[in-house]
This record gives sequence, structure tokens and C-alpha cells, in this order.
Amino acid sequence: MTTKLHQPFKRELDLNGEKYTLTVSPEGFKLVQKGKRKGIELTWASITGGEAALATALNASLAPNPRPSLEMMPRSLGNQTKH
Repeated sequence: MTTKLHQPFKRELDLNGEKYTLTVSPEGFKLVQKGKRKGIELTWASITGGEAALATALNASLAPNPRPSLEMMPRSLGNQTKH
């Protein structure tokens, strides 16, 4: 059985040697670097509606030196097996 999310809670993360605060709320979540005010904020509706994936793809396409990952490659290229 799961517990309903009624109020926000915070957790600290250490990513690549930098500290972040993750706040999970009924509206969505926010990830902010420690000591900063602005961060990444996503609503649950944007995640389930596909807006978050679209925004991620747009940001990746605008990056100065985009590096392709296996997740971004078509299945025919990323999951090849040799016979």
C-alpha cells in the first residue's frame, strides 16, 4: 500500500560532488543546487503529459556540443547485436 503525498518533503542529494536539495510536493518536484534559489521545477502534469520529454529534447538540440547517448539513438542503432 502506498502513502498519499499531502505535503512537501525535502531530501539532499550529492551529484558529482555537488550538493542539491530535492523537494517533492503534490504539485511536482524541484531540484536546486545548495546555496542557490533557482533550479529545475517540473509539475507532475508536465511529466505525464509529455511536456517534460519535449523540453528535454529541445534543450538537447540547442546544446553547443550535443553528445548522443544510447537513449537518444533509434532502437535500430542503439541495441544492435552481432550474429
